[in-house]
Amino acid sequence: MENTTGIRITKRDYEFAIVAGLLIGFLLLPVLKTAKPELFSKFAIAIVPFFLLATPLGLRIAFMMGKKVAIIYQIAKFGLIGLLNTLVDLGVLALITLLFSAYFQIEAKSALIGTITFYSIYKSVSFIVANISSYFWNKYWTFDQGAKKQTKSEFIQFFGVSVIGFLINVFVASFVFKTILGSATSLDDGQLGLLGAAAGSIAGLAWNFIGYKLWVFKK
Repeated sequence: MENTTGIRITKRDYEFAIVAGLLIGFLLLPVLKTAKPELFSKFAIAIVPFFLLATPLGLRIAFMMGKKVAIIYQIAKFGLIGLLNTLVDLGVLALITLLFSAYFQIEAKSALIGTITFYSIYKSVSFIVANISSYFWNKYWTFDQGAKKQTKSEFIQFFGVSVIGFLINVFVASFVFKTILGSATSLDDGQLGLLGAAAGSIAGLAWNFIGYKLWVFKK
């Protein structure tokens, strides 16, 4: 297939993809244990090897597709890093929920507004950690700005886009959590939290790609 876009895949790309796949596999373990314990017990041993192989293979497929439309390859890298940072978000949230589960359950029984407030705080912490990870992965790989000198304006731009993405993320996550919590459901607090976090992350990712692509890391 003729490459009409000028994009290329390098050893560095494969290395980044392998590292991302390894992290995704490990981060998925506590999330799966919280969300679906029965699946965790069955597939835990295969999760890390699967993503370790699937990420470079998926990157190669995206590269082949990107030979005609270059942005497909960039979107694939952003999607991979988006998945990684979503799992950083969910993993940190799951860890916080497990550490403070007793207090979380007390708040859930005492008042719905208290539950939502503390969930929003937990979600905010997990998002901040994921956002720091997002900056470095996207700067040095997705948008390939590693050689570009870091400037105050870049940090300000990234911060501005991220704050809006943060608000979208937390609002959507909290809204989904509140909506489901207010209805009859068999899900526990950890599962509800992860469901809300996933919805928030998807909404935030869409905004972030546009902002990073067209403003922060614009070449």
